[in-house]
Amino acid sequence: QVQLMESGGGLVQPGGSLRLSCAASGSIFTTYDATWYRQGPGKKREWVASITEGGATTYADSVKGRFTISRDGGTKTVYLQMNSLTPEDTAVYYCFVFWGRAYWGQGTQVTVSS
Repeated sequence: QVQLMESGGGLVQPGGSLRLSCAASGSIFTTYDATWYRQGPGKKREWVASITEGGATTYADSVKGRFTISRDGGTKTVYLQMNSLTPEDTAVYYCFVFWGRAYWGQGTQVTVSS
């Protein structure tokens, strides 16, 4: 079993920054493929960014150049650094890991508003 716990969401003004964390616990290695998704109000869940076990990263066009996904293997934590936030980034952000089966975190709310 794997547990994922997201944190770091909140209310931020346009142009601001937030760093989300996804801490994994349970029967999972220190490095693993991980993905951030988000679901805005009235929208479908969409892919945001991924990091492979080897550290390769990919980003949705909508966040490229503004968001950075990274990991700390020692703490089994994956981060999403979000800069230059806009109201369009308002969403619940979810961490996803496939480790024998799919695991989702509970989500963390990010609201970008003045």
